[in-house]
Amino acid sequence: MTTRPTETGDTSPARAGRQPADVAAAVAQVASDPSRIDVLFPAARRLAVREGLDPDEARAGLLLALPSDAVADAVARVYHQGDPAEKYAVLAALPRLDDAEREARIGDAALPLVRDALRTNDTRLVAAAMGPYAERHLDDAAWRQAVLKLVFMGVPVSVVSGLERRADDELARMASDFADERRAAGRVVPTDVDLLLGPGRPASDTTS
Repeated sequence: MTTRPTETGDTSPARAGRQPADVAAAVAQVASDPSRIDVLFPAARRLAVREGLDPDEARAGLLLALPSDAVADAVARVYHQGDPAEKYAVLAALPRLDDAEREARIGDAALPLVRDALRTNDTRLVAAAMGPYAERHLDDAAWRQAVLKLVFMGVPVSVVSGLERRADDELARMASDFADERRAAGRVVPTDVDLLLGPGRPASDTTS
C-alpha cells in the first residue's frame, strides 16, 4: 500500500501573502481570482490542519474552484511548483477535475502532469498517476509501461484504476518477458505479475 508524501509545509518567503481565515475563504478567493491559487495552494495544509481537515481535500477544493478559462494552466503551475505532497494532491484530484458534469472539466490537458509523475521514482506519485484519470486518457503504450513500472517498483497493481478493463494481450506479453528476465537473472518474480498474465499461463511459471 502506498502512502502520501511527507508534508514539508509552506515556509518559503516567496509563498507569503494575504492569507484567508479558513479553507472556505481560500476557496472563495480562488473562485473570484484564480491567480490566488499560487499562494493559497501551498498554504492549504496549514489552513486545513488548523480546522482539523484533510489537507488533500482542502487542496482539491481550491483546484475545483478554478474557473474553466484558468483550470488547465493553474493546475499545471501548482503541480510543477509544488513539493511532493502538493504534486500528489494534484494527481489525486484529477478524476474530480475531469468529471464529465463539470463545466470546467480539465480533459486531456493534465496528461503532461501524469507523464511527468510516471517518469519519477517516487512510488506514491507513480501510483497516484495511475488513477481513473490515466485510465480514461493515457494511451495504451504509456499505460502498459506504467503498469510494468509499478510492478518493478514493488507497488501493488491494485492501485491501477481500470486494470481489468484495460489489460490486454500485449500487457500479458510484456509481463511474461519481464518474468523471464527476472528468472534468468536469478531474481524473484513479483507475485503481481500473475495478475497481468493471460489465462493460458499458470501462476507457478512466474515464481522463482
